[in-house]
Amino acid sequence: MKRAASSSAGAPPRGKKARPQVPDYHLTPSRRTDKGDTIWPAPEGQIERARQFIIEWYAFPIQPYTCDSSNYPSCSVTSHQKTVIVPDKDADGLTSGAILRKTLLLLGLEAGLIEGHILQKGNTVHDDAERQAIAAKDPAYIFILDQGSRKSPPVIDAPHKALVIDHHWALDDDFPQGAEHVTACNSPPVATSSLLTYHICSALHDDVEFTCDWLCVMGTHGDLGNTLKWEPPFPDMKRTFKTHTKKALNDAVSLINAPRRTASYNVPMAWEALLAAASPADLLTNRALLSARAEVNAEVERCTHTAPKFSADARIAVFRISSPAQVHPVIATRWAGHLQSAKLEVVLVANEGYLPGMVNFSCRIPRSARAREPPVDIIATLRGLADGAADATLRARLGESFARGHKEASGGIVPKQEFEELMAVLEMDRNASERKAAKSSKPLDKAKQSNTLDKYFAKG
Repeated sequence: MKRAASSSAGAPPRGKKARPQVPDYHLTPSRRTDKGDTIWPAPEGQIERARQFIIEWYAFPIQPYTCDSSNYPSCSVTSHQKTVIVPDKDADGLTSGAILRKTLLLLGLEAGLIEGHILQKGNTVHDDAERQAIAAKDPAYIFILDQGSRKSPPVIDAPHKALVIDHHWALDDDFPQGAEHVTACNSPPVATSSLLTYHICSALHDDVEFTCDWLCVMGTHGDLGNTLKWEPPFPDMKRTFKTHTKKALNDAVSLINAPRRTASYNVPMAWEALLAAASPADLLTNRALLSARAEVNAEVERCTHTAPKFSADARIAVFRISSPAQVHPVIATRWAGHLQSAKLEVVLVANEGYLPGMVNFSCRIPRSARAREPPVDIIATLRGLADGAADATLRARLGESFARGHKEASGGIVPKQEFEELMAVLEMDRNASERKAAKSSKPLDKAKQSNTLDKYFAKG
């Protein structure tokens, strides 16, 4: 006789909670001109001025610029003056710099006149030490790529010409005095700095498209992820993906990103490796890059299991770690894909071990909140927290490196005392006390408790 089936055997399996559907990035509505033309990847006037910066000041230092777009490929560099490229430390910034350097070489500028400048750990391009180091190279032209920006004095005190190419959130005057700029921040879907640089430079020489397309894909995947669909308004990269596998491109991104996350912060090594590579495959066997990635992966694994605390209103989850490596953005991104809540808006990972006396923190929007209306604005959220502090001077004391970056991915570098004051606004202790009181008055039914941190760890 067969054993009777369990009463629950015929019941349908308990389904997983459906994940919120996030619209494809390329479908983000674009801004349009009064004539109905799409404004992408940046305002056309800024793009043309950037091209003129590269062509006019190099190719036509005496005569006024008279070329139209059809003449760009025939232009060449004839001024032969010292040029300094200042790229950011990540894949997007470094590939932006590599695209620009290759373009200048194609236009005829000697390699010996082009020098890269990599910022020191924890510094910005506005710090006096960096301004002096750039000035010491005696540049006539300076390109600032993917560094973010803010209103500031000239890049250096000596006479020079400067161009900022960027995509981080900025107001119209958030740029160094006297510098030209082109920014994608107000032209959704917001392009990466590498994609913007590629768009600018590909019109200046016929060979840019075929020598720099893989760099553009690497930089864009580095910021927007490797599931991005290369559909309009993004350029057609079918030829690129036929020439280079997606795996090679994406592995190369993780390798180029690794050195800046290590405790030694060997970004110059990543920069030199990228400049020497003719394809992403050339990066995959670089032992220094592979060693850096292994070091970062081990540190991420060590720190990623830190338990979060939640603000009293449950809108912000805070993870506190201590590491000499820049793993806080990686951990923030990882947890943003795992934590789900109807109230949660921001995942914040604070690293107290990266810079002495400072707290470096990164914020991401959890997947469960990415499709909300109105959209979550991390920069506005952080500034709102600072404005809500008991001491009205906190916002100013947090400094210029607070709440910078993107509305969807922001953070800061702030003194430890000021960070603690910011955390006090979240009232996490009150939240914990209320939960403890609730537990003591009503025992937890463990059989019904299925949403645990262990499940999040298991997914990672």
